[in-house]
Amino acid sequence: MIRFKTAYAALAGVLLVGLGGCTHAPIPVAENFPYTAQKKVRSAGHWDAVAGHVVSTTLTRLSQTPASGAAMQVGLPASPTAFDRAFRELLITRLVNEGKTVVERDDAPIKVSYQAQVVRHNSDRPHFIPGLFTAITSGVYVAHYLGVHAHPDAAMVGGLGYAALADVARSQYTGGPTHTEVVLTTTIMQGDRYLVRNTDVYYVEDSDATLFQVVRGPASREFKVVSP
Repeated sequence: MIRFKTAYAALAGVLLVGLGGCTHAPIPVAENFPYTAQKKVRSAGHWDAVAGHVVSTTLTRLSQTPASGAAMQVGLPASPTAFDRAFRELLITRLVNEGKTVVERDDAPIKVSYQAQVVRHNSDRPHFIPGLFTAITSGVYVAHYLGVHAHPDAAMVGGLGYAALADVARSQYTGGPTHTEVVLTTTIMQGDRYLVRNTDVYYVEDSDATLFQVVRGPASREFKVVSP
């Protein structure tokens, strides 16, 4: 027993020395952000939901300014995409239904504009990260549900198994994270003053990125006709 304690103490000393040598790194180590969820836009119905969120958020903040009751114009980006055209109509519909005065005059006192920026990542995207269901179940492990007819250890393993499957299904149903995101910024201005500015980030399917990008036709060529 004494030899075992001595060996254990020696091993612990070696580990402490090793850890002591790792307390300083030549460069900062990589660390993940805490677990978060990000919505994925996959349909025109989702665009309408995004418009509803944008209008709700911006009007709440606009109500805190003296210009809350002024007429507003919803602009269209200079080179509108398929998303831009549809999103403008959705915003106007939402604003009118909220009782706001929306006009087509360029001299409107309030200008509403938006910009969708496509961001493309080249790095691999992990398809599944244990999340909500697993986190909750790891603390509770459905002991009440399974523990009546099972050993507590089996109940915990079974509960975590169900939770992991729920997380996988939850992630699979959305198609998982993609390489493409859209940074959507909505701005409300009065003259040259920013009144409200709201920015949200969404996943979009890689194959849907063209809906948020300007489609440019083939470059035109000039031909010079030389007479014989």
